[in-house]
Amino acid sequence: MTIAQKEWTKSSWHHYPALQQPNWPDPEEYRAALGTLCQLPPLVFAGEIRKLKKMLAKAAVGEAFLLQGGDCAEDFSHCTAPGIRESLKVILQMAIILTYAGGKPVIKVGRIAGQYAKPRSADTEMVNGIEIPSYRGDMVNSPEPTLAARRPDPQRMVKGYYLAAATMNILRAFTRGGYAALHRVHAWNNEFVKRSPMGQSYERLAKHISQAIDFMRVIGLDTDTPQINQADFYTSHEALLLGYEEAMTRQDSTAGGWYDCSAHMLWIGDRTRQVDGAHVEFFRGVLNPLGMKVGPSYDIDDIKRILDRLNPENEPGRMTLITRFGAKKIAQYLPPLLQAISRAGHQVVWSCDPMHGNTYTAASGHKTRNFDEIMEEIRCFFEIHWAEGTNPGGVHFELTGEDVTECTGGGRNILDHHLQENYLTNCDPRLNAEQSLELAFQIAELIRS
Repeated sequence: MTIAQKEWTKSSWHHYPALQQPNWPDPEEYRAALGTLCQLPPLVFAGEIRKLKKMLAKAAVGEAFLLQGGDCAEDFSHCTAPGIRESLKVILQMAIILTYAGGKPVIKVGRIAGQYAKPRSADTEMVNGIEIPSYRGDMVNSPEPTLAARRPDPQRMVKGYYLAAATMNILRAFTRGGYAALHRVHAWNNEFVKRSPMGQSYERLAKHISQAIDFMRVIGLDTDTPQINQADFYTSHEALLLGYEEAMTRQDSTAGGWYDCSAHMLWIGDRTRQVDGAHVEFFRGVLNPLGMKVGPSYDIDDIKRILDRLNPENEPGRMTLITRFGAKKIAQYLPPLLQAISRAGHQVVWSCDPMHGNTYTAASGHKTRNFDEIMEEIRCFFEIHWAEGTNPGGVHFELTGEDVTECTGGGRNILDHHLQENYLTNCDPRLNAEQSLELAFQIAELIRS
């Protein structure tokens, strides 16, 4: 038993204030749903979680790079094989660009197979003069703005589990069954991206990789290896619904210890990282690698206390700090945070979320983000780390493989008035595949520097 697990149980969080929890209208119905979840098989396994933690330990010292991305909030109706494949495809493309051009192993972590809950600034909102519960993600209620649709329904957690299991099944098939093999890098290019400058640059890189594999084969090197024919892909989500996370937490039968088997990696949001809050209490006892979002409102002493609580043994790979300041604020807020955490000796992976701090509302009323501001925050993130002598260890994006028009800018120069053409998100705007590839090429240059 680790220091963190002393006097901890998977239900000890009940004695602490829990923010961002839905107001479940029927307690018996809620308990019944959790009882069902407790009996269901794990979605991921302890051995996989330990493997990811070892890779993240390398990212903490600059020997690997974390690429984490996917939907802002997964939609139940989009849990289809083509939809999952397109999301996986763009992450595989970004990873191959970063690996080949950046020269480091890339840890591929999706916001997928469980990213069904979202924090909200208020429990309710006014729609046509009627106060209704806020939409908290498909695992809680429905986005339709009616009183009935917004009623929190605990059976949605059970449905979320089954859709996450179906997603995991497809992901394992794609990454282990040949689809993620390096000789198929051309097949990962989306049709709508192929015609773009980024798609053409990717095709040239894919051709170089294919030629390298052919050369290895010709001179007699074995290319029938997992490193070439498979891909390690991990899942993650913001762990908001503590009842669900508790129900998915199991004790490892081989090595001991408790693991939250809803995903390989979980993160605590900027709104739920209270030192004495229920989320920190729950996650101090599970052995998964953990992320924590850090926005401009942080208190340095609080961040250090949370790290001491979540990672008292200072285990490399356990903690990832995901900074989300915005292009205009990162130069003010990141340096003192880096300096304080470094002086305290905490071993963390530093990751940049350039999405949330750069959100604005266009004249059309659509919430959006600008590509140039996203890239500017990433560039500042790297430059500040170089100046401080710390390691820029990863990036964290909201993205999709679909041809959406949700973020402005990029190669096609999406403008505010283009947003309505294919704006599909129920929550926050996502990068499309072409924009994601463009970012990957630019980030690879920074890694190589």
